[in-house]
Amino acid sequence: MNVKGILRQASDAAKHLITLPDQAITEILKETAQALRTHTEKVLAANRQDLERMDPANPKYDRLKLTEERLQGIADDMENVSTLPSPLNKVLSETTRPNGMVIRKVTVPFGTIGVIYEARPNVTFDVFSLCFRSGNVCVLKGGSDADFSNRALVHIIHSALERHGINPAVCTLLPPDREATAELLEAVGLVDLIIPRGSGSLIHFVREHAKVPVIETGAGICHTYFDSSGDKDKGREIVNNAKTRRVSVCNALDCLIIHQEHLSDLPYICGKLPDSNVIIYADEPAYAALSGHYPEKLLQHADEGSFGIEFLDYKMSIRTVSSFDEALAHIARYSSKHSECIISEDPESIRRFQQLVDAACVYANVSTAFTDGAQFGFGAEIGISTQKLHARGPMALPELTTYKYIVNGNGQTRT
Repeated sequence: MNVKGILRQASDAAKHLITLPDQAITEILKETAQALRTHTEKVLAANRQDLERMDPANPKYDRLKLTEERLQGIADDMENVSTLPSPLNKVLSETTRPNGMVIRKVTVPFGTIGVIYEARPNVTFDVFSLCFRSGNVCVLKGGSDADFSNRALVHIIHSALERHGINPAVCTLLPPDREATAELLEAVGLVDLIIPRGSGSLIHFVREHAKVPVIETGAGICHTYFDSSGDKDKGREIVNNAKTRRVSVCNALDCLIIHQEHLSDLPYICGKLPDSNVIIYADEPAYAALSGHYPEKLLQHADEGSFGIEFLDYKMSIRTVSSFDEALAHIARYSSKHSECIISEDPESIRRFQQLVDAACVYANVSTAFTDGAQFGFGAEIGISTQKLHARGPMALPELTTYKYIVNGNGQTRT
């Protein structure tokens, strides 16, 4: 069957999914999570086939790699989603007009959601669980790098669906080739929404070529500003965690902005980074402050190309500023509007930073690593929206719904 035929089957499945009882959705999600635990070895074997084709030095390698611990976390997230209340049929507003006509604004699914992602097999389960819980069909377009892993995971999902008599097309995995991407981007009338998850280049490509509405997610150029009133102990821990916890994800720190009054504290603030072999691209004042205190092989001079970069690697830039406003200007110029942080003990600086910085998530004295649907208490996420229309920040169940107006009357007519 060609891709258009596959997409038509997915679109048709959406009409039946919306009638599925909420309890059945809960049971299927829990059963699928348990099936993942049962078939962990099969999934890991498929994942090893993908890993064998990728250079371990590739920043995508860590995102591609599955472990027993990661699979357990994926299953736990699906179970968490199964316990969350349905976001559907919520009355957002209700009005009775003077003529007696009753107008209700009610949440409904989008219908069919296409998700394009790279070497991130965990996305397969996250997207299915959130889409299924919110009454949406998901069309998955994973990258060729993760094809063995994605097919193994979708097989588990399809088996659970079929045991309950549910059309497996509600979770459709497209071929990993570029032709399938092109068909998905142009599937007007068959797909209601496309969400890209991945690098800035992927998101740009989707935005430029899609005829279907798009919500941009994923690209994160994240800054942390160490203010003149910042606590160096907090800064040391936050910078290390934000940079090194997991470098291949979009909430990882890319640039430390430091007030010039604290250049003498910079060796201490960066003191844990050598343990992870983090390469620092430092501007001249920061380079001078770190020289002799940071491993020479890991310390490099920054140039203009060192800023505005999503490294997705054990690399970080440092920019020195002389004022709060200069820090804001740097963020405004280079931010991808994902996650930004200030380390400060001054309430007024924190208030102004959180008010003036234009980003989906703005932190004070907290690692940007927390930009995550599960960490926000949403169960899981389908992505981090960096735009302003419809959704912003971690997208979970409420963000996968739209609404319609339900209007009831008793024979009213308009003059």
